[in-house]
Amino acid sequence: MSDKIWLSSPHMGGNELKYIHRAFDENWVAPLGPNVNEFEKSLENFLGDDVQIAALSAGTAALHLALIECGVEYGDEVICQSMTFSASANPIAYQGAVPVFVDSEADTWNICPIALEEAIKDRMAKGKKPKAIVAVHLYGMPFKVDEVMAVANKYEIPVIEDAAEALGSKYKNRSCGTFGRFGVLSFNGNKIITTSGGGALVCHTEEDKNKAVFLATQARDDAPHYQHSHIGYNYRMSNICAGIGRGQVEVLEDRVQARRLMSKFYVELFKDIPGVTVFTEPNADYFSNHWLSAITIDPQSAGINREDLRLGLQNVNIESRPLWKPMHMQPIFSNSPYYGNNICEDLFEKGLCLPSGSNLTNDDRDRISDAIFNIIKNK
Repeated sequence: MSDKIWLSSPHMGGNELKYIHRAFDENWVAPLGPNVNEFEKSLENFLGDDVQIAALSAGTAALHLALIECGVEYGDEVICQSMTFSASANPIAYQGAVPVFVDSEADTWNICPIALEEAIKDRMAKGKKPKAIVAVHLYGMPFKVDEVMAVANKYEIPVIEDAAEALGSKYKNRSCGTFGRFGVLSFNGNKIITTSGGGALVCHTEEDKNKAVFLATQARDDAPHYQHSHIGYNYRMSNICAGIGRGQVEVLEDRVQARRLMSKFYVELFKDIPGVTVFTEPNADYFSNHWLSAITIDPQSAGINREDLRLGLQNVNIESRPLWKPMHMQPIFSNSPYYGNNICEDLFEKGLCLPSGSNLTNDDRDRISDAIFNIIKNK
């Protein structure tokens, strides 16, 4: 059988080892050091908007610290986009808070501003004003920033912008991750760039960054001995991982361009196939990195369903994956409040993510194309 074509695999740029070797040569094998500092600076320069970056062990850690800095405590409620990976919701539970899930809208597949306001009004009527809103840029597609921020500002609720999948994406030419009170980035192995694991918290003040770093390094007080007045966490990124990140940032623009070209490949591939819609930007205000290219399939028009295509690709060693199963449908969150209709449920039933890596070759694209056409023809 041919080698596996992965959904989204790591893609090294070549200079990562240089920075890793430097860390070993200088004995900076610790959760601090020159690579951490320079990686943070390079991300700050890339995002613009005078942000402050705290490099952390995971995007999940970043979201957890953002909730803490927003004052989320036990028994509080936090609104969260339902269609997302569980890491968007799990830190809410870490704090002993209650996630309140909100449906998507059909244009960007992200949090619906109408359902968001409905949820806020109803929770306030029940005596629980939400402490924060977790809004996600799903698969790199910016959410409806103006509308969502307008609702959040109206009710004075801070937005935590989950841009884990959206490094390099922009809304009205401004980087995703810079709109909310905090932004969250991920450098997991399958992301646009990777540090093997890792993430970052995007802050707008030095005070917020310093507090995040303090909490991420076990909240050790300024004393000659080990003294702790706050609960801390072991969330700081290591200097080794940050070395990988420095090399990856150098090729970040190229990686975004390669992912966007994969999206264009699928637009061309499916243009004459009825019932299949490729997930693309609603208008020129949106610039997606297309971290993952995704489609929806109408079985009646296409003659196949999501699972027909997924299993057919699996049989020829090509990875694909259903869209995120909405959080309100997950067993662990089945008792959580949910607001909206069935947009995200319908997307989950019909949607499929296709191989999107920046390291895919022309031969890989030919295999993908041939496989898809054969599956459709045989059905």
